[in-house]
Amino acid sequence: MTHHGSSAIKRMIARWQTLWLRLFVLAVVVSLVLPPLPWLVDLPVKAALLLLAFVRPPRSASPPVELGPPVRGRWVALNSPGTGTPSHGVRAYGQMYAVDLLQPSPDAPDSISWSPRTRAPGSYPCFGRPVLAMAAGTVVRVASWQRDHRSRDTWPSLLWMMTAEAFVRELGGVSWILGNHVIVRHDDGTFAAYAHLRRRSAKVRTGDRVTAGQQLAEVGNSGNTSEPHLHVQLMDDPRPTAAAGIPMRWPDLAFEDEKDPRWSTGDPKPTALAGFPENGRLFDAGVR
Repeated sequence: MTHHGSSAIKRMIARWQTLWLRLFVLAVVVSLVLPPLPWLVDLPVKAALLLLAFVRPPRSASPPVELGPPVRGRWVALNSPGTGTPSHGVRAYGQMYAVDLLQPSPDAPDSISWSPRTRAPGSYPCFGRPVLAMAAGTVVRVASWQRDHRSRDTWPSLLWMMTAEAFVRELGGVSWILGNHVIVRHDDGTFAAYAHLRRRSAKVRTGDRVTAGQQLAEVGNSGNTSEPHLHVQLMDDPRPTAAAGIPMRWPDLAFEDEKDPRWSTGDPKPTALAGFPENGRLFDAGVR
């Protein structure tokens, strides 16, 4: 089998990763309520389904693509490929070079508390800020129905988000993870995903033609989020489960010397994407 053929098979299997996970959970539940199958049948079936759920698309060899920033004003980067890749710890859902952006908050706590109290999304400075198209293209997907939930930025709420809530969202599929989102096909064949958008804030519809810098939606707190922010990534496929992440660069940023200590994680790793803002780096995004 050629390398191209094996890559196509991996991409096809990865596309259905949510299905494989659902079937694995179903197999576990069935084995608990029905008479057990012989272990020579039961164990290999479960193992095969679980292994299929962890198949990822092949990595992209594409060089970094220069784009306009998806925001304007003063922001801070976190979970950034400028510190290391994969930026979010996994390659799933095309996140190899994804980045999260939020605006620094002067009243943000210095450390994570054990308080059970959470905050309304509207209390964060970036909630409702415009999200802009990074390049010209055509909108291929818009999802805008999910609610903006309260924060998950205390230890009790974070533990909930990373365990029970995360498991439910994985079973729910990519839309439950990205929350409200817009995917745009650029004229060069790449795809940009803008995630965790504000409910019903989408300014575009599937099939619309957009220009660089055009507003697509607003920053929200939908999907798998701890607090309002914009998650943005570049991919080689419109379906995040089947996509490999592609590196991007925003040349029109003005970097500040200081970092936000809340989000800084130290020096960049050897896998870092050169020229991209690292974790905690404050920057100003002007007009492209």
